Amino acid sequence: MHTLLYALYLVVVPVIVMRAGRRWRWIERISPMTVLYIIGLIIANLTHFSSAEQVGGVTDLFNAIAVPMAIPLMLMSCNLKGWSVGKAAKVFFCGLFSVVACCVVGYFLFRDPDNPGRFAQVSAVTTGLYTGGIPNVGAISQAVGISNELYLYITSYDLIVTGAYLVFIIFAGKAVFRRLLPSHDTGYAGDTPMSDTQQRKQTVGTIFHELWLPFLLTALIVAAAVGVSTICAHGGERNMTILILTLTTLSIAATLLPAIRRRNTKADSEGRQPLSFECGLYCVYLFCFAIANSCDIRQMDLAGSLEILSFLAFVIFGSLALQVLLAKLLKIDGDSVLVSSISLINSPPFVPMVAALLGNKDIIVLGITVGLLGYMLGNYMGIGVFLLLSAIG
Repeated sequence: MHTLLYALYLVVVPVIVMRAGRRWRWIERISPMTVLYIIGLIIANLTHFSSAEQVGGVTDLFNAIAVPMAIPLMLMSCNLKGWSVGKAAKVFFCGLFSVVACCVVGYFLFRDPDNPGRFAQVSAVTTGLYTGGIPNVGAISQAVGISNELYLYITSYDLIVTGAYLVFIIFAGKAVFRRLLPSHDTGYAGDTPMSDTQQRKQTVGTIFHELWLPFLLTALIVAAAVGVSTICAHGGERNMTILILTLTTLSIAATLLPAIRRRNTKADSEGRQPLSFECGLYCVYLFCFAIANSCDIRQMDLAGSLEILSFLAFVIFGSLALQVLLAKLLKIDGDSVLVSSISLINSPPFVPMVAALLGNKDIIVLGITVGLLGYMLGNYMGIGVFLLLSAIG
C-alpha cells in the first residue's frame, strides 16, 4: 500500500506544480523544477516516506521510464535548422579540456607524496567519470588496477559532490551562466501560460489528435532503443551509450516527418509549445522529483578518505570555472556551456532537465551530443591521464 501511495505521489505532485505555475507567476519565475526539488528534498530528509528501503524500486522504475520518454517527446518539437556541428565540437573540447586539466592539477594538490600511484588511479577514474560516465569507470578501474575500497570511495563521494553540483545548477545555474556569458536566443519563453482563447481550443478531441502520433512514435523509438541497447549489452546490463544514441538519432529523424513538422508549425502559429513538448517536460519534472526524493543526506557516509571528496569537488567546480573562462575567450553562450557541463559531469539523461530549466529546447541535441562524445573518448582520456601522471610520479 505504501509503495502504491508513493508512486501516486510522484505522478501527481509534478502535475499540481505545473498547473500552479500557470496560476502563480512566482513559480514560473523560479521554475517548477526548483519547487519540485525543494519539496522532494524536504520529504526525503525530514520524513521516512521516501526511504529507499521501502520505495527504492519505484524511484528506479520511474527514472528508467521518464528519461527515455522525455528525449523523443521534447526532441520531436525542436527546430534543428540552426544546429551547428562546429559549435558542438567547440563546446565539447572546451568542456573536455577543462575536466582533464583540473584532474591533472588536482592530482598535484591532493596526492599523498608517499603514495602518488594511488592518486594517479583516482585521477584516471575521475577523468573517465567526468568526461564520459559510469560506463567508462568500470573499464578504467580494471585498466589501472584500482582496489575495491578506493572504487567505493570514489563512487560514494561522487554522489555527494554531483548532488551538490546539481543543486547549484537548479537553484543558481541559469542566473549565473547567463550573467557571466553571452545570451542564447532560445525561441522558447519557458512555461508561459496560453491565453484563455488558446486554452479553450484544447478540447479532449484536439489533444488526442495532436498527441496520438508523437506518443506512438515515442513508444516505437523507446522500444527500438531498448532493443538495440539490450542486444549490445555487456554482462547483462543495457549499453547506456547505445540507448541514448539510438533514442536521439531516431527522435531527430522523426522531426523530419511531414506530420510532425505540421504539428510544430501549427503550435508556433498559435504562440504555444506543441503538446508533445509539454508531455516531455512533465517526464523531466517527474525524473527530477524522483531524484530529489531519493537524496537522503542522513544515509551518506562523509568519513573516510576526505582528500578524495575534496579532489572531486575541485574537479567539478574547478572545471566549471575554467569552462566559463574558455567560453568567454571563444564567445560561447552560457546555455551551451551549462548543458555541456551537466552532460559531462552528470551524464546525457540530465540534459532535458537543464533544457527545461533554461527554457531552451534547442540545446537538447547539443547537450546529448557532447555527452555521447564523452562516452566515446572517456576511456582514452582516463587511461591517458593515468599514464601521464604515473610517468611524472
